[in-house]
Amino acid sequence: MAANGAPEVESGIESPGDLQRLLDEQAYLADEGLATAGFLALRMRRPLFLEGEAGVGKTALAKALAAVLGAPLIRLQCYEGLDAAQALYDWDFPRQLLHLRAAEAAGVADVDRLEGELYDRRFLLARPLLQALETVPSVLLVDEIDRADDEFEAFLLEVLSDFTISVPELGTVRAEVPPVVVVTSNRTREVHDALKRRCLYHWLEHPSYEREVAIIRRRLPGAAERLASQVARAAQQLRAQPAGGALLKPPGVAESLDWTEALVALGARELDPATAAVTLGAVLKYREDQERVVKNGLAALIDGG
Repeated sequence: MAANGAPEVESGIESPGDLQRLLDEQAYLADEGLATAGFLALRMRRPLFLEGEAGVGKTALAKALAAVLGAPLIRLQCYEGLDAAQALYDWDFPRQLLHLRAAEAAGVADVDRLEGELYDRRFLLARPLLQALETVPSVLLVDEIDRADDEFEAFLLEVLSDFTISVPELGTVRAEVPPVVVVTSNRTREVHDALKRRCLYHWLEHPSYEREVAIIRRRLPGAAERLASQVARAAQQLRAQPAGGALLKPPGVAESLDWTEALVALGARELDPATAAVTLGAVLKYREDQERVVKNGLAALIDGG
């Protein structure tokens, strides 16, 4: 138990190996480096900053962590133009207006009282950051911070520094126990050093062939072993396209899983050129990439070269 009586969210996780095992139970196969980074983030109560290409498992780790900890996952999806109000809180204007009209109909003439009631906590709409501070325990996922503006990044740094939020009409909200925070970036732009210094940092690589096969088999047990091996080998080949032939969007593990799931849905037990041709949309999301792969020959891709 924490000093203030709140539960310790990392209870029962005494080592990176413990976390690795618990993540495995959630069908998330973390390597030693990632399990160690996650364990330290829990033990040190520091945000975990995950960077890597899309589809390598950054968001999935936050979901798996929430399941391991038995905590709700609160997700803040970042985008260009996101501001503090959209991430923190907002006032429920329609309900405030209804309350005002009801008070007027009842003959309430005390203006100060009415104003105080309008900014009561019941009219406050908590957005992800406020939700995370008020929920114990919780896992806060700040997804794709690289898509947000510099101003929001600076604001997030301030919130993560002391886990407090000021609501002028109500006062300061402070987290009894800081949420477990996972911040992800696809590195479409560089995130400022100040935010990274506040976090523990880990770069997620694409998995090795052996690990990718294991992930596919773990997540999709209905897939034949040969099919999982062929999909993993093909995905590895697609990521290793030589200079001049590189894909616009090489597939991540997420696309490997999508491709395998599509093939299983078609009843495929193995991957052949004809089946690969009609299911490329599950793994390659750009027309130019599909045309390049078909031109180079699907048989060579499936055979591993």
